Amino acid sequence: MPDYPAQDHILIIEDDQRLAELTRDYLEANGFQVTLEADGAKGMDRILTLQPDLVILDLMLPGEDGLAICRRVRPNFAGPIMMLTARTDDVDQILGLEMGADDYVPKPVQPRVLLARMRALLRRADGPAPNGEMRLRFENLEIDNATREAWLAGERIDLTSAEFDLLWLLARNAGRVLTREEIFNELRGIKYDGQDRSIDVRVSRIRPKVGDDPNQPHRIKTVRSKGYLFVKDS
Repeated sequence: MPDYPAQDHILIIEDDQRLAELTRDYLEANGFQVTLEADGAKGMDRILTLQPDLVILDLMLPGEDGLAICRRVRPNFAGPIMMLTARTDDVDQILGLEMGADDYVPKPVQPRVLLARMRALLRRADGPAPNGEMRLRFENLEIDNATREAWLAGERIDLTSAEFDLLWLLARNAGRVLTREEIFNELRGIKYDGQDRSIDVRVSRIRPKVGDDPNQPHRIKTVRSKGYLFVKDS
C-alpha cells in the first residue's frame, strides 16, 4: 500500500523526457498523481493554475529557467518546491533557496531518496502533529503552527513552507541555542555535513520578514561556531 493518498498531486517540470517519465512512473506506483511539463514558461503557468501539492523543478529548462520560475511563482504559490539540477555549484543552491525553493537535490538522485525528501516536505506542508503549543507570541510577532501562518504587527508575513518550519522551530525553542546539527536533524532528517548553507540562507531571508535588522539582529541571533538563538521577550 502507498504511504500517501492519490490526491497528493506532484507537478514535475523537467525537459529530460526519459527521466521525467521514470520519475512519474515511480511516484505513481507510490500513490501520487503526477503531471509532467517540459517547458519552463508553460510549467510556471501550470504551477499557478494547478496549485499542486509539491513541485519538482529542474534548474535548466527551455523557455524559462528554474530559478526564474521559483522567484516568479512564489508570491502566489505556497506549496513546497524541490529543485533538481545536474550542477553542483554551491552558488546555484544558494540562489535556489533565496528564490524560495524548499529543498535542493543534485542529479542523479536515487528514487527512494527523492521519495523520502518529498515525504518530509509534504508532512510539514500538511500541517503539524497535534502536540504542544500551536500559537506563539513575541511582542508584535505572532506565529500559528495550526494554520502555518505568521503575522508582524497584524500584517501577514509571506513565508515559504521551509521558512515557516525553521521560524517555528527556532521560536518554540526561544531562549535556547539550536545547533545546525539539531536544525538539520529536525527539519530534514539528515546529518549536517558542515558545509550546507541552506539554513543560513533561510535565516537571512526570515530576519527582515520578522522585523529583524539583518546587520544587527535582535530576534534571531547567530551564535558563532554553534548555531542560532531565538531571543525571548524580556
